[in-house]
Amino acid sequence: MIRMAVSGPRVDVVGHAFDALTMDETVDLCVGWCRAGSAPHIVMPINAAIVVAMRNDPALRAAGDAADLRMADGTAILWAARLAGVRLPERVTGIDLMQRLIERAAADGLSAFLLGARRPVIDRLVEVYRARYPNLRIAGFQDGYFDKDEHASLIERIRASGADLLFIGMPTPFKETWAQQHRDRLGVPVILGVGGSFDVLAGFIPRAPRILQRAGLEWLWRLVCEPRRLWKRYLVGNAAFIGIAIAAAARRRRNTAATQNAKRS
Repeated sequence: MIRMAVSGPRVDVVGHAFDALTMDETVDLCVGWCRAGSAPHIVMPINAAIVVAMRNDPALRAAGDAADLRMADGTAILWAARLAGVRLPERVTGIDLMQRLIERAAADGLSAFLLGARRPVIDRLVEVYRARYPNLRIAGFQDGYFDKDEHASLIERIRASGADLLFIGMPTPFKETWAQQHRDRLGVPVILGVGGSFDVLAGFIPRAPRILQRAGLEWLWRLVCEPRRLWKRYLVGNAAFIGIAIAAAARRRRNTAATQNAKRS
């Protein structure tokens, strides 16, 4: 199987390459990989918290660098891009991308494997999808509570399922590093990590109202819903990301000014 290159533009934001694609373009690209039966491609939505985490986690940074698609999952990434003078067309969040791909899978006869969350959550999510999308082929599902000695059998089960799409609803950095480590053995054309999206899509945690999503305040809603789990990620992490973004923009301006001065001289 051949891994297909991404032909769209990429821009540098805070030292990471992001694919400047819209949601529609991303969905079409992923569906194309599935239809072609291509080698596994990893799609990695990156938000401010992940950027900060990559600074201190070499394995996570390597997984990000190896991902085939790196999407702006969060308004903070768009803000940092504008600050740096580059353009990203829109947010492509993991939860929204998963929903769009599930809809396309149901319409186009593709199959999906769901991996992650607690057992009641994954069971409920499967029920929701089977009721909402009768034509969706669910190749298999598994909760996220498995031991290391079960990895090999799980990977083989996913591969044997023939799934076109693998959604991993597990925390960072596990989902990114695990997917990258085992991508070739998994044999799934599109692998997408979606964090805690299963809990939201199954109805266990409410999603932010549209007005907050459009205002870029979905993180604040999630913090209110799960303060104990997310306070450090959003309050400390967001503050660190702001510093990273400002420093990256300043370096870019200095480099641009130095290049212009060199050309004039």
